[in-house]
Parts: sequence; C-alpha cells; structure tokens
Amino acid sequence: MKLHIYKYQGAGNDFIVIDNRKGDFNLNWKQIKLLCDRRFGIGSDGLMTLSKSTKGNFKMDYYNCDGYLGTMCGNGGRCIVAFAHLLGFKKFIFEAYDGIHTADVIKAPNGRKSREKIIRLGMRDVNECSKYAENTYLTDTGTEHYIEFIKDVDSYPVFEMGRKIRYHKDFPNGMNANFVEITPKGLLKIRTYERGVEDETFACGTGSTAAAIAAYCHGVKPASERVVKLANGKTGNKVKYNLKARGGDLSVEFTTHDGIFSDISLIGPATLVFETEIVIC
Repeated sequence: MKLHIYKYQGAGNDFIVIDNRKGDFNLNWKQIKLLCDRRFGIGSDGLMTLSKSTKGNFKMDYYNCDGYLGTMCGNGGRCIVAFAHLLGFKKFIFEAYDGIHTADVIKAPNGRKSREKIIRLGMRDVNECSKYAENTYLTDTGTEHYIEFIKDVDSYPVFEMGRKIRYHKDFPNGMNANFVEITPKGLLKIRTYERGVEDETFACGTGSTAAAIAAYCHGVKPASERVVKLANGKTGNKVKYNLKARGGDLSVEFTTHDGIFSDISLIGPATLVFETEIVIC
C-alpha cells in the first residue's frame, strides 16, 4: 500500500499526518505502530488523520505510537490545523476525541505554504483541578494529567518516576505525568511522560495546558493577568503562562472564574518537517 504522508512537529512533539478526506485510511494498529517506530519506520510520537466531518470543517483522529486510538493531543491539534491550512482550509472548527475545537493561524509568513506557523488552539473547558498530594495536582484537559511541581526538572528522572505514576494503582486507566519547575521569572519548565507513547516526549500540549492550570491553583504568578467581564455579567481573570518544554516554547491562556477554567488557548509553533510517499505492507 502506498501512502502519501506528511510529518509535522510542534515544539518537538512529532506526528505523521495523512489526508483521509476520501475515507480510504484502513491501516491496522500494527502498521500504525510500524510507521511510528523510530528505527523501523518513519518515527513519531503519533499518527493523525484529517477526515471529513458533519460537525466541523474536518475531523482529527489521533493514534498513539502504540498503534491505538488515543485521546486529545494538544500539539497534534495545532499541527493538524497547520496541515489543514496547507490544504487550503480557511476555517478551523474541527471534531476531536473530546469534542469540537476551534483554532486560528496567527502567523504564517509565506501564507499556507509556510513551513512554520504559529497556531492558537482552543481547548475544552476544565471544571476541576484537584490537589492530589503536596505540590501535586490532577486535572483533565482532554486527557488526564498528573502535575507535580519540583525543584530541578533538568536532572529529574522523568522516565522512571513518570512510569511509576502512569501505572500507579490510583490511576486504573493510566495517567500522563508532568514534572514542572517554576523559574524565578515565573516561566514553567516542563517535562512529560506520556501514556501511549510510554516514554518522555519533547513536549505535550494537553500536559502544558494542565500545568498552567495547576500553576494557577498552586499560586504561581502568571506572565500576565487582567480582569475581564464575562457574558453572565460577572468578572473573571484572564491569565497567561509561558512554558518551556524540551522541544520548544508554548503559551497557555485562559479565563478563570468560580473554580472553572474557560476560553483556554494553547499557542505555539507547528512545523512541516517533510512530505513523502511510503509503501507499507
């Protein structure tokens, strides 16, 4: 079978992307796993297809590198929007695992053919950020996340500790584990062990979103904050956090009021790495 594929990366989180608007994508989990393998395939953290949708401009299906359908992927969402822009889409309202998302291409120096674009991706509302242990929080940003604030993230054993949390008895469905250092200037340095990838990734969009929300709950001063009026006449706080992942920089913005986090945006680069054809058996 010959496939026309694109490879994208968002802050080092990399993906194989396939145009499936004709609906003929029929790879099994073993073939997807092979494509994602970094030694025997192309190599990526996951694979995504862009398909037709009756609920939006397109549909995003995300497969982890183990070959199975995954939950929402924030950096994947930004990359598939960059891909849709390359294909000629003008609007970016799309269907994903956790519902409908909206997005904007906020920077593309050479139009739709720009290799790197800055994408603002709207994430779903978050209704709860619970304290799990000292300096540790749990929240669901389309995917479940554990966030722990630590002192020195660069030297932290992310694989070993992340794997323990991923398979901890408290999390029967598995858990993504994020370890975050708060720098003196308020920048959040983050490293993530991802369920499904079963390893540390260079960035995680839903994890970065979860870390920003947990930082607010933890009392970390944001990069910016202002009071805004809400549709119901009440007021809320519009907040922005900047994050540094191993593969690049991201920003997260949200409005918080009455313990609810809404109008959440994940902002950062999405880059086309290459386009090619491959034959897979």
